[in-house]
Amino acid sequence: MKKLPWRDIYAWLLAAFFVLGGGMNLLASPEILADYRRWGYPDWFHYVTGVMEWTAAVLIAIPATRLAGSVFAGTIMAAAAGTVALNGEFSHAIPPLTVLTLLGVNVWLTWSKGAGPGAERNSL
Repeated sequence: MKKLPWRDIYAWLLAAFFVLGGGMNLLASPEILADYRRWGYPDWFHYVTGVMEWTAAVLIAIPATRLAGSVFAGTIMAAAAGTVALNGEFSHAIPPLTVLTLLGVNVWLTWSKGAGPGAERNSL
């Protein structure tokens, strides 16, 4: 029986989360648009967020860019948590902090597989 590529499956699930989140931001509902306005962002900022989330998804899905994608996605989630926390919506910081933790696990899994800085050097 073949071993399942658990690291890849885990990364693909994270990438799927960011595809879904990016789509929700690009096709923002009136509620999401109201959230962005309440937080003080310009009316077009949900597009920036959506594109960044889709970019993170692509980077996470590709093994060669998975580490960079996880760090980029972590930055997005940290900004989301910071946004809601700065606006006093502390309970809304729990989901992005949870995803940030899951991304940290992905960074660790990717790094421990040998994809960290200098991996090409070490494989020669």
